[in-house]
This record gives sequence, structure tokens and C-alpha cells, in this order.
Amino acid sequence: MVHQQLIANDKAQRLSLQQAQAIPVADIRQLLDQVCDPEIPVLSVNDLGVLRDISWQEDELVVTITPTYSGCPAMTTFTDDIRYTLLQKGFTRVRIDTVLAPAWTTDWLTESGKQKLEAYGIAPPREASNSKAVLMGLDPKVKCPRCGSAHNHQVSRHGSTACKALYQCDDCQEPFDYFKCI
Repeated sequence: MVHQQLIANDKAQRLSLQQAQAIPVADIRQLLDQVCDPEIPVLSVNDLGVLRDISWQEDELVVTITPTYSGCPAMTTFTDDIRYTLLQKGFTRVRIDTVLAPAWTTDWLTESGKQKLEAYGIAPPREASNSKAVLMGLDPKVKCPRCGSAHNHQVSRHGSTACKALYQCDDCQEPFDYFKCI
């Protein structure tokens, strides 16, 4: 209970090392739900599966993140926002490590994250498939997040960001992004 009160405190007071290390990692992970993707603001670093680990190494809180793809421009923002959030809650020694292996995959998106994508108007990635159609450049069959129709077509392999493709629904005529399977 004391740990939740320390994290819930909006005043930037410095936590002692003993206080900080007494806060369960699960509570710190929950705190980082405030850190959202700058390109898809309904998704947190937890929803995306970008937040890989939180641990203590001596007197330093180490947060490990993985980019959604090499060169993802959101990584700098993630790093800055994670550090800011933790410093605002009183953690004084914070290190953010970026790891590239294992490579991020859309399988790491939480179910909640997929639901948030759809509610936001972005078709979530489909489940992994053994279909060779993807290798041949054939469009995956996706559901329109607005009307639910499976009748749509790909307008462009590149949507508003590199991790999305642009589709248009043939029934409601609305354009929508599809979060590509990676």
C-alpha cells in the first residue's frame, strides 16, 4: 500500500534507494503504462510489448526496451518519456537499455493493445500464419475497423508510419491503416 502511495504521488519528491527498491517491479511496469507511442497514442509501451524488462542493477533502475523495427523514430521519445516519468515519480538513477535481439514482433502486442488499435480505427495485425501469400506480396485479408467488413483492398503498402499499410473498405468506403505483421 505504501508503494502505491509513493507512485501515486504527483509531487516530484526524490525516493531514497531503499524506498525505490522496495517498490515492486509490477507497480513500476504499471506506472509506465502512462508512456504512450507518439505515433499511436492509444498504445502504451506495455501494450506494444516494447517494454521488455525492469530490474535493479545495484543502485540503478534499468528499463529494457526493444524497437518495433530497426530505425523506429519513436524510440527516442520512448526513452525520454520513460526516463521523465520515472524521474517525476522520484526515481533518481534510471538507465534505459535498448536491445535488438530478440527482434520485436507483432506477437508481442497485448490483446488489450489490439483492441485499442481497432477502437482507434487501425486494423490490428492478424495472427501469425504459415501462408506463403505474404511472401508473394499478396494482401492479407483484414477486417475494416470501422464497419467490420472483410471487403477491402490495399491502397498502399505504406501507411501513415512504416509499420502500417493503407487500406480502403469497399463497403463503407473509409480508408484505414493496417498494423503490419512483423
